[in-house]
Amino acid sequence: MNKMLLIVITAATLLTACQSNPADNGNATGNNEQSVQTETSQQNNESAEESLDHGEWSALPEYDVIVRNMDSQDYTFRTVTDNENERILLLTNPDGVEKYKTIFIKNTSRLKIIDVDGGGQLFNDILENS
Repeated sequence: MNKMLLIVITAATLLTACQSNPADNGNATGNNEQSVQTETSQQNNESAEESLDHGEWSALPEYDVIVRNMDSQDYTFRTVTDNENERILLLTNPDGVEKYKTIFIKNTSRLKIIDVDGGGQLFNDILENS
């Protein structure tokens, strides 16, 4: 009798759990649509933050180190992320090809410069004067 009751309760629990998933999937689809809209608006905002004018970028504490570790081409800076913890910049060459990615961790003043063309990590150190 106890085994039969245990089987019935287990079966009821499994069926109930399986039936609740379709309701969750409907909500997940709505969240995905909202995420796509958010990503699109972020991409539009990122495009606005591209700049060939290095004057505004030269005020950044990591700017001098970035320029010293790049080749002599003129690069366009684009902000990917700039929040209270980190700043991520992408540097593209005049042809629009992404060449470098920089990651600046603000609370430790650590800067990483990565050559995205396969050159690997070019710089990874804590900046002294920031």
